[in-house]
Amino acid sequence: MRVNVSMSRPDLCNNAAARIERLKLAGLDHIQLSLQDSTRELNDFVTSTRTFALKQDAARLIKAHGYPMVLNCVLHRYNLPHVAQIIEMALDLGADYLELANTQYYGWAMLNRDQLMPTAEQLLQAEETVNRYREIIGGRCKILFVVPDYFERRPKACMSGWGSVFLGVAPDGAALPCHAARSLPGLVLPNVRDMPLSQIWYESDAFNTFRGDGWMREPCRDCDERHADHGGCRCQAWMLTGDPAAADPVCEKSAHHGQVVQTVQLARQPKQADERPLIFRSKENSLAL
Repeated sequence: MRVNVSMSRPDLCNNAAARIERLKLAGLDHIQLSLQDSTRELNDFVTSTRTFALKQDAARLIKAHGYPMVLNCVLHRYNLPHVAQIIEMALDLGADYLELANTQYYGWAMLNRDQLMPTAEQLLQAEETVNRYREIIGGRCKILFVVPDYFERRPKACMSGWGSVFLGVAPDGAALPCHAARSLPGLVLPNVRDMPLSQIWYESDAFNTFRGDGWMREPCRDCDERHADHGGCRCQAWMLTGDPAAADPVCEKSAHHGQVVQTVQLARQPKQADERPLIFRSKENSLAL
């Protein structure tokens, strides 16, 4: 939900209430709301904006208009210790679903990976807290807990397989086989302004490049799990190996798996006083990179 930040908070609420009513009449069936922490201080720090109070207001509007509410909170080193408080906040706001999605390291998260990466102990404690709350609250709120790739032995089946179930359309009309497909070198994305969706899906090079398993190399080509994980994430393979056709380094069979292990181990080391601060997404930072 986009609002004009120059407005006063009461005006923001009135504007949002009118908009959410129009969305309801238009047929919108649910709304997902993101909060970054249970505290105003950390939420506003991570977003680099003053949004905590506005998001609380938005949560109440969502419930007041009869929507099932999905509350999302991306977890990382800074807020993992607050999982219990985040769950309590979700319950107070009447969330029907709470998605606690640990940071996956793409884009700006990759740029800040060393600052955001939790320890294995933090992750384990947070998951234990989630399981304890699941037993206590039952069906009152469904809590999802998504483990970061770096702590797994096998990669996730990214997009359930390239060109299998997902097609995204960017504002400029580019058709995307995955959300981060623009990052892959040499991938020419078709555009819905120039080509019908059926042709994009079945015939375009972009959607066929990593479809199926013909593109796979060892160790993926002969792996018994290749039809379950589809070789993992192509964007992650590119970021960590420089080769989008390589095995996802999250997999312990990858020759590059040591990078992932080292990154997780480094998270356990004491942080230095002069550690690089978080780099926030902004126009200025985007132009500087």
